[in-house]
Amino acid sequence: MRSQLGRLARWASLTVLCLAGLGLPVQAGAAERQPDGGGFGIQLLDAPVNRRSDPRAHRSIVDHLPPGTVIDRRMLVVNKSPKRLRVEIYPGAATLDKGEFHYGAGRAANELTSWISVDRSQVDLEPGGEAKVKVTITVPPNASAGERYAVIWASVHSSPNPTANVDKINRVGIRAYLDIGPGGEPRSDFSIGKVLPARDKQGQPSVAVDVHNTGGRALDMTGSVSLSDGPAGMRAGPFEVARGTTLAPGEPGSVSVAFPKELPNGPWKIEVNLESGMVKHTATGKISFPDPGQVGKPSIVFARLGVPWTTAGASMGVGLVIIVGLALVARHSRKKTATLSE
Repeated sequence: MRSQLGRLARWASLTVLCLAGLGLPVQAGAAERQPDGGGFGIQLLDAPVNRRSDPRAHRSIVDHLPPGTVIDRRMLVVNKSPKRLRVEIYPGAATLDKGEFHYGAGRAANELTSWISVDRSQVDLEPGGEAKVKVTITVPPNASAGERYAVIWASVHSSPNPTANVDKINRVGIRAYLDIGPGGEPRSDFSIGKVLPARDKQGQPSVAVDVHNTGGRALDMTGSVSLSDGPAGMRAGPFEVARGTTLAPGEPGSVSVAFPKELPNGPWKIEVNLESGMVKHTATGKISFPDPGQVGKPSIVFARLGVPWTTAGASMGVGLVIIVGLALVARHSRKKTATLSE
């Protein structure tokens, strides 16, 4: 029996390695439309086939590429204003700092923008018109490893006052998060830390939730917070976290949530659900809100087990191997028992 289990263990280990190396093809979908800017919008039409289930890849260019790779992405520019518009298309520099995605002024350039080209630098659109633009990213063969950031801008110049020498610029854009390096993509993950409750001087309660990017890719944090087991068994939420927190690899930060002013101090059970793309984590704890104009005591929350998206496929493979292995052991034991009884 021991020798049989040993053979099964060795077979299971080999099967895990094979399953972990499999890549399953999926289809790309259309991205959601970006916020309006002066009556026009821009939409990402393509996403990598291996990111079909990643919502970030439908809003931004998110990819991992080896040096020397060339990729194309299509974008749709739409004129939703009653006027004819001339829309300029160009890449612009971006950086991550202190939990925020910062856009460069004007046509500021960086290394990534030097790799980006567009097949149409401007499009003239009638009211209700639209045009497709192809964006090509050419990664040099000698590009160093690491993640880089940029924005593909759609920009319109207008003169609000014909007598003034001032132009108004409206622009909307598609973010680009491009990781360069040989082999597989760096792991994406984060941890949830302490929760700090507070009330402002007007009495509105809020919480700040510590988040730490523990992986090798940038994260755009979204999610919600729910409250339960409050006074008289009250429940509240879920309430969405404020958008805008983007964490660089290894960077700590926080997300915030505001609640209705009428919410009592508690105590409450708090459930924090945060995600970035396919990486999701949940944590729970106890909090009490302070009086107006004060900050409460920080609360430690306990995280449930979460699976980073880069390891999900391998984890499923391990589970499958374990189930198959146990089934084989059980069948072997039944056969051996039947033989002995004869």
